[in-house]
Amino acid sequence: MGRRKVDIMTNDLTITLGGDLPVHRLGFGAMRLTGAPHWPDRADGIAIARRAVELGVRFIDTADAYDLGENEELLADALYPYADNLVIGTKGGQCHPGNDWIPCGRPEYLRQQAELSLRRLRLDRIDLYQLHRIDPLVPLADQLGALRQLQDEGKVRHVGLSEVTVAQVQEASTITPIVSVQNRYNLTDRASEDVLAYCESRGIAFLPWLPIAPRTTSPAADKIAGRLGVTRTQVALAWQLSRSPVMLPIPGTSSMAHLQENLAAADVTLSPADLAFLD
Repeated sequence: MGRRKVDIMTNDLTITLGGDLPVHRLGFGAMRLTGAPHWPDRADGIAIARRAVELGVRFIDTADAYDLGENEELLADALYPYADNLVIGTKGGQCHPGNDWIPCGRPEYLRQQAELSLRRLRLDRIDLYQLHRIDPLVPLADQLGALRQLQDEGKVRHVGLSEVTVAQVQEASTITPIVSVQNRYNLTDRASEDVLAYCESRGIAFLPWLPIAPRTTSPAADKIAGRLGVTRTQVALAWQLSRSPVMLPIPGTSSMAHLQENLAAADVTLSPADLAFLD
């Protein structure tokens, strides 16, 4: 469906998803744009999404489970027709009734949710469709088989995974190429180091969710931030960008000021001594 050309200045921090989708390596997580009462009203959410693209974001992450599809609808209202160099990745395979997150990987459910995401996002094909969680009650071959079928039908371009082990990425890759992995990873939570290393060795994009650890302090980050005249958040994001060439952080926010603060991290340069200090 409709695409439009948008010319925006960016730096050279890029990664190519699946070999054919170049994006800036600092993306945007849209989850916090919807969900009353503590998220922004709809008009503000739309304004933040538009401003993210104006500031150079080329990859936006959402999911069908974010407010029962409302998040996808908001992005379409904000950004359709999409810039021809903008990639919107969404996810399916996890239900979110109330406060619970429940994996649901039945093939018929995954197909249904992908069709709904296509409709809400006003797309003929989803550039990146990630399995939100592996359902332990459904064979992985059945879950990935459903996504492979969607690819064969031209409804999904590339497939990714979320919250997985190296072994699961390897198994999934025997069914269809895996171009991204979205695991939790930040300065104070590096449990997925082995997954990151595997992704780097295979050229798979690594999308750290919760890239800025909440309610935590890092004396090292504070010290570097003070010396450079930037914020701790910017140091944390700059560290991730320096950590690996396949890293694609997706910080989310409901604040216009925080959006601009986050994206300015792309211009923060950390020295080898800074990186060693943070590690």
